[in-house]
Amino acid sequence: MRLLIALGAAAALAGCATSKVSLYPDADGATGAVAVFDAKSEAEVGALTQPNTWAKVGGKSVKAQAVKANHAALLAWMPPPPRVYLLYFVQGTTDITPESEATMAALRAAITASSEVQITGHTDTVGSSELNDGLSRDRAAEIRAALVKRGLPVENAKVTGRGERELRIKTADGEA
Repeated sequence: MRLLIALGAAAALAGCATSKVSLYPDADGATGAVAVFDAKSEAEVGALTQPNTWAKVGGKSVKAQAVKANHAALLAWMPPPPRVYLLYFVQGTTDITPESEATMAALRAAITASSEVQITGHTDTVGSSELNDGLSRDRAAEIRAALVKRGLPVENAKVTGRGERELRIKTADGEA
């Protein structure tokens, strides 16, 4: 009998399931919006458009509420947003251009022992796809090796190559 009552209560609660959604500003202070749709009718039931608000979702409407002050302390524990350093290479090589030396110096200055580093290499569309995949990986590995050579703790940095599959700058095939 108790099992039957527990199952009945669980079924009743499942029909009332709700979730919460919060909207916070980006690092630059900009805020987008969150639209909430009814799962069955696919009609919009409301939206969050103001920063530092939250709402329960899963019902027939969305009522935005202000985020409590204690959330700010929690958000202070969030990691900083990633920083991107864009380096350019001499065409077809793993040698960075002289113009990229200042960026490389800024990258070296920013990395600490606790930094998480992801190095992604790209290429243009000159040459075969296989050649560009290898070149993009080699470029990323070269940057990691240069940082390690200077004593920076990035031996475990993730290195990937995107070749011409994910162009940093879109160009036609065969274009430098």
